[in-house]
Amino acid sequence: MGRRSRRGRSQSNRIVETAVTLLVLGGALTIAPVFLGASLFGKVLAGARPIGMVMLAIGAAGLWLGTRKKSTEESVRSTVRPTRSEPNLAPGAEIIDLPLRAAPAPAAAPQAPTVWGREVFEAIEWRRFEAVVERLFAQAGFETRSQSHGADGGVDVWLHSRHKAGQPVSVVQCKHWQGKRVGVDKIRELRGVMAAHDVQRGQFATTSSFTPDAESFARENCINLLDVDRLLDLIGKRTPEQQRELLAVALEGEYWRPTCVNCGTKMIERAPRSGGQAFWGCPGFPRCRTTMPMRVR
Repeated sequence: MGRRSRRGRSQSNRIVETAVTLLVLGGALTIAPVFLGASLFGKVLAGARPIGMVMLAIGAAGLWLGTRKKSTEESVRSTVRPTRSEPNLAPGAEIIDLPLRAAPAPAAAPQAPTVWGREVFEAIEWRRFEAVVERLFAQAGFETRSQSHGADGGVDVWLHSRHKAGQPVSVVQCKHWQGKRVGVDKIRELRGVMAAHDVQRGQFATTSSFTPDAESFARENCINLLDVDRLLDLIGKRTPEQQRELLAVALEGEYWRPTCVNCGTKMIERAPRSGGQAFWGCPGFPRCRTTMPMRVR
């Protein structure tokens, strides 16, 4: 890949050099007769003036083409500068600047779980987790309104009573985390949103668990905590038909491929140009520079 880039650069330089030569020669053939006047040499060069004008035109076009080619090569060699995307990402979702090379072969779909268990939550991405939680509350009789991506103000699902329009009766925050417990700071953030919207009850769902401080704060502030075990217990109390519905929601589409939290589009596989661990990147790059680490399956 390095040799190909060097050849591309030398080719663009040759185009620019040739264009400059044509411009110089064409300018000489076009302007010289003006200064030489009616002399014999001036008369000879006057006959070559049309050739000089053609050389000027070709040189100008070549200079534009060579400059454009060099600009394109520099753009291709640009690097990715990922941004930290807080909403619902696993800890460590931000990664260091990585020059891109061509994306690796698309990741094969993992074996889809056939029954409910921890492996379902481990297999799905954060957006499918939010969809499962939303459907759980819809099955319980709530009208739900989700915020699928972007800044959510600490809320992923708004719950409304079907008998009481307008004011939401509860709000839900989801965290699809693996290997790290949700701390009290996240519960406090949810409580702040509840106060701002005058909502008396809150729900916090996670594929992980909660710290003791988070559990204590939630009890004192009317926030119901749903860790992975409580979620599975809640799903287990649904009818077989409802459980199949929830599983279909969880495994919908490319359920393992993460969604960009800023754009709401499925991310694509990327790899550092110099080698190393592959990662997920937003297909909207460079407009969106969101990245996520790729979990080893």
